[in-house]
Amino acid sequence: MTEVLTVSTATPSRDAGLRLAESAIGAGLAAGGQVSGPVASVFWHNGEFGQGEEWVVSFKTTAARYAELETHLIEYHEWKNPEVTAVPLARASAAYVEWVERVTAKKVADDG
Repeated sequence: MTEVLTVSTATPSRDAGLRLAESAIGAGLAAGGQVSGPVASVFWHNGEFGQGEEWVVSFKTTAARYAELETHLIEYHEWKNPEVTAVPLARASAAYVEWVERVTAKKVADDG
């Protein structure tokens, strides 16, 4: 069975999260995604303690497409060093896994 992942990152605004989701899903790197928030964040950054609001963007993809999705998220993200993490789904319905696999499958040109 195909390994399905939930991949997440955070953005500084809802609009930034939607742009990132639209670009990744439009490129076929994820089958779907959600933008949720705002969430309160507490963190260390550049040696300083900080707080702020962020929007969490989560994607559904396959392990086979993870590296491409990670590269895309880092390239198109507003931040220089964004968090990009992935968690494998321990369980998922067969129909759901098939959908994620089908939507994220690389399209191969017909040479014939």
